[in-house]
Amino acid sequence: MAAAVASLYRRVLPSPPAVDFASPEGKRLFAEALAAGTMEGFFPLVSCFQTQSEPAFCGLASLAVVLNALSIDPGRRWKGPWRWFDESMLDCCEPLDKVKAEGITFGKVACLARCSGANVQSFRANRATIDDLRRHLVRCVSSQDCHLIASYHRQAFKQTGTGHFSPVGGYHAGQDMALILDVARFKYPPHWVPLQLLWEAMNMTDDSTGLLRGFMLISRKTAAPSSLYTVSCRDENWKSMAKYCAEDLPNLLKGENLDNVQTLLSRLIESLPAEAEALIKWVVEVRRKEEGGPSLSKEEKERLFLKENVLQQVRDTRLFAIVHDQQNANNPCCNCSSSSEEDSLTRIAAAVCCQGAAMLSGNLVSRHGFCCKETCLKCIQANGDGLKTVISASVVSEGNEQGVDMLLPMSSPSASSCNSNLKNNIVKYPSSADVLTVLLLALHPSTWLGIKDEKLKAEFQTLVSTDNLPDDLKHEIMHLRRQLYYLKACKEKEECEDADLPSPK
Repeated sequence: MAAAVASLYRRVLPSPPAVDFASPEGKRLFAEALAAGTMEGFFPLVSCFQTQSEPAFCGLASLAVVLNALSIDPGRRWKGPWRWFDESMLDCCEPLDKVKAEGITFGKVACLARCSGANVQSFRANRATIDDLRRHLVRCVSSQDCHLIASYHRQAFKQTGTGHFSPVGGYHAGQDMALILDVARFKYPPHWVPLQLLWEAMNMTDDSTGLLRGFMLISRKTAAPSSLYTVSCRDENWKSMAKYCAEDLPNLLKGENLDNVQTLLSRLIESLPAEAEALIKWVVEVRRKEEGGPSLSKEEKERLFLKENVLQQVRDTRLFAIVHDQQNANNPCCNCSSSSEEDSLTRIAAAVCCQGAAMLSGNLVSRHGFCCKETCLKCIQANGDGLKTVISASVVSEGNEQGVDMLLPMSSPSASSCNSNLKNNIVKYPSSADVLTVLLLALHPSTWLGIKDEKLKAEFQTLVSTDNLPDDLKHEIMHLRRQLYYLKACKEKEECEDADLPSPK
């Protein structure tokens, strides 16, 4: 029989070297740093501060605090109608069960920050100096536009435990001390530490990777986030796609008898991995049914308008027209009114409504266990903005039934009220042709340099060029290209090092 483990309520903070934030000395340091202007970053951080919910979630909690402090919109719901970063939503680079059991590495936290829509600069201790740390820290704590997350070993501070992540909330220049906002508040309170000791704590090796720890700077992106399409990095789809892009596609492009765009696209479509479409996800808005009929808020209308605009711009490209025609040529049984598209729309509607019901019920990990009992289309009056189409569904879980509505981009003005026969309602929504078009545009331009026929190469490069795309679509494509690039880099290297990553543009 295993020995019982004694329960603990906090630990005594070893002081020195640390100074408790709430102590008289800690208050004095705070007041002096505030007067000196090096506590500006503290206020947004403390406004969003949280305690890590699992002993190994320090990296996830630190990142959630910083993302919320920067007012970065996750673009998906946390609970109810609220969009807010929570540890449970930070699962795209590493499964939560694995993080819970083993913790998370420095590189994976950086990858998570990028996937969540932030700009990241990461610095291993062997690629920076204490002067670099001090300079970057002063910049971050003197503004509210950038925050620093430290990855360090507690041993340097005579604390129990090993590797840890926490945001740094302030700096006292006179005594060269940094304020650690420890996310393990059940263990130690926020505390001031000498910057020299923090630097030494970063210069300790992470046994799981054999690499030194360090620090990263997290800030908001200046570019707008994705509005309609995003990369799904929560599963293994990228592995097969990375192999396809790095090995299979170059070999395909060097093949013989590729003398026109149609032949090239036909070969490309036939050789795509089954997971290709699942890699690019359609960003949707799911909302609960309201008594008396649903209506759209101003924010929802703006987001839906952006989705519609981007989708239409994709379909206005010459590349989309060729891809659409080629797909129909490869599979003549598929057309705009076929039962296969009806089944596809029904399947998409059911899957997304189940996912929405899972989010609304607080189940953020899986939509399994939710069954879509009924799916239908209906029109709604959007606060004087004309008719919009939603897919309405009844979702059952554990005997409980709830209604979920899904907003459809590019609603058809002629779509009728609830009708179980979706084929009779022609609704424009992201199809496989849309996704393939977006994927081709998002691949790096160097992808197509292997085409042997120079005339064909020039023609295809013109088709996939982003130079003349409308601004909204161009932003969408560049966002996807960055996501694909960093995801590929992280999958290949396991640890994303900014110093090793050239520009994805």
